[in-house]
Amino acid sequence: MHKVITPRLIPVLVAVAFSGGATASGFQLLEQNASGLGNSYAGSAAVADNASTIFYNPAGMTQLKQIEVSGGLTAIKTSFDFTNEGSSVGSLANTGNGRDGGGIGYVPNGFLSWGVTKDLFVGLGVGAPFGLRTKYDDQWIGAAQSTHFDVKTININPSIAYRVNDVVSIGGGLNWQRIEADYRRLVSVVGAAGGTTSPLKLTLEDDSWGWNIGALFKVAPSTKVGVSYRSKIKYETTGKIDISGPLRTYSADAKADITLPDTFILSLTHAVSDRLELLGDVSWTGWSSIPKIDIIRASATQNGAAAAGTTAQVLDSDFRDTWRVAVGANYKLNNDFMLRAGVAYDQSPVKGPSTRLVSLPDNNRTWFSLGAQWKASNSMTFDLGGAYLYVKDAKIDNNQITTGATSPLTNRGRVTGNYEDSAWILGGQVSLAF
Repeated sequence: MHKVITPRLIPVLVAVAFSGGATASGFQLLEQNASGLGNSYAGSAAVADNASTIFYNPAGMTQLKQIEVSGGLTAIKTSFDFTNEGSSVGSLANTGNGRDGGGIGYVPNGFLSWGVTKDLFVGLGVGAPFGLRTKYDDQWIGAAQSTHFDVKTININPSIAYRVNDVVSIGGGLNWQRIEADYRRLVSVVGAAGGTTSPLKLTLEDDSWGWNIGALFKVAPSTKVGVSYRSKIKYETTGKIDISGPLRTYSADAKADITLPDTFILSLTHAVSDRLELLGDVSWTGWSSIPKIDIIRASATQNGAAAAGTTAQVLDSDFRDTWRVAVGANYKLNNDFMLRAGVAYDQSPVKGPSTRLVSLPDNNRTWFSLGAQWKASNSMTFDLGGAYLYVKDAKIDNNQITTGATSPLTNRGRVTGNYEDSAWILGGQVSLAF
């Protein structure tokens, strides 16, 4: 059984705060607020009812009061259960399904919006848009491919918005984002005294810049349309490869280029009456920006086994671009309480069993969400949202067997089986308006 702790490479304090298990497709984290969670994030680029609109569509700040602050925390519990169906361990004599699965992680967020004038707004958002953690037993049957994979990000997003007229608002922002990765597996050691396997650890990190833009159209008193785009972010990560154990010390500098995907959102909200509001969302994520990840030795190994500039490993993800659709509704019980509901279908970037990685056993998922809002006063609002994610069973047949290999970094076996996946999400948020 496979354990993933919700999510998406940072200093120690940030690494603890902004870790989680991916709940959107791939290793994307949509949970940048709890208010949208109850609607499965339907209408995310058009709602603009608190400062978290900075992430989904910065143009939405023009719909807020002069000063608004929003902060929250989301807990995610995942279950990824692996069943072996004829795997071949290659050079490692390992058995087992990887450990009893499931885990809990936390994703915080915080936003501040300030109206400089009636029509000009500035804001700042902090969150974690990508994250992933999978962890297996060290001796499981797929240990040559992965025993541990941890990706973390932190995103700081200064933003600006301008109300062009009563119908159109525009906005944009810069994104400073940091990524850290920790990847581990076992390697075979032919003829080594004291054992036949050794643990390998790869760490990588970098920070980079991106941007985002958005527009909000109030096409009627009861109807809003929002569009937003977040750019790709390109990293040139650097780090270390270390092997320890029966093999004498093996260490080298490492580097890898990775481009996290861009996203596009089209959203609609429509107030049917004073009590009922309907929401819709179509979004696209450019996951094909990660066809593979080449891990390169940036220095010769200490034992002289490999030269600088050689390839240590290739992670063949072969991701495809994905679509997500969501619909939701809000119902006001009275002036103080509102109920939320939503469903969504989220496509996976994984094309099929042969390219599904044990470090990311992802598949298409369906969201079922409920939420509630309480206006404690004119200036304070509390939101609570929850969702169950039904994930389609994920077949895997990842063949990384090589022949004639002499390097301990090859011959990673063939993992064949099935994952039964699911996730629960619970989020809380407080918003202040002045």
